[in-house]
Amino acid sequence: MPEPVALMATLGGMHRGHEALLQRARGLGTTLVASLFLNPTQFGEDEDLGSYPVDTERDLRIFREHCVDYVFKPSIDEMYPPGGYRTIDPGPMGQVLEGEQRPGHFVAVATVVGRICSLIRPNMAVWGAKDAQQNLVIKRATEVLELDVAHVIEPTVRDESGLALSSRNAYLSDAERRAAAALYRGLTEAARDFRRGDSDAASLRSIVRTAVAREPLIDLEYVSAAHPETLAELETASAGTLLSLAATVGRARLIDNVVLGE
Repeated sequence: MPEPVALMATLGGMHRGHEALLQRARGLGTTLVASLFLNPTQFGEDEDLGSYPVDTERDLRIFREHCVDYVFKPSIDEMYPPGGYRTIDPGPMGQVLEGEQRPGHFVAVATVVGRICSLIRPNMAVWGAKDAQQNLVIKRATEVLELDVAHVIEPTVRDESGLALSSRNAYLSDAERRAAAALYRGLTEAARDFRRGDSDAASLRSIVRTAVAREPLIDLEYVSAAHPETLAELETASAGTLLSLAATVGRARLIDNVVLGE
């Protein structure tokens, strides 16, 4: 394939956020490769693998519209051959936040992305900022495999209410979608207080919790104010601190984040 090769990897369930990644990747690479693989190993026993909103024909049509040169759509046996494959453990960063809530999830993510990058050998890969912890895990995976991949992080795409676009938004009713807007609202309220001089991380977490608690349809799992590279929880926030959360709204489990000072 003519270089540079840009990769956009997805589970499927394409939305405008994915399209923004495709557009960015198309501008970066001479060759654009999209991978389409609903990875079963990164779904827990009680998670939504069976109902994940995938429409393969629609996904492929979107790839064509964005001038994707190659689509990598492997089978489960091709990705996980019976003869064995290398499992990648991202270490401590994969055991906190989402890793604590979803045990084994990031080992599965690191392993599958490591496999995809090893097979495609892209020069760069484009990811969305919403998945901040996942992006750190992916970077770690390619470092472990000594793959020379530049990871390009694109801003989160949001709807008019501020809700981060996600394939799982398809699960939301109209009322749940309106309620879910409180997630980003809480993050932005805390970010605003940080800009006004509040650097106490516990205070910023509390601001998020208070804003989200106004919506009874939201079940908040965690709020974090962490170092952007190690994900260690902080007592004092500074520019670059990752303020993130996870919550369940109806059937949808949603994550979001902002970087303080941006």
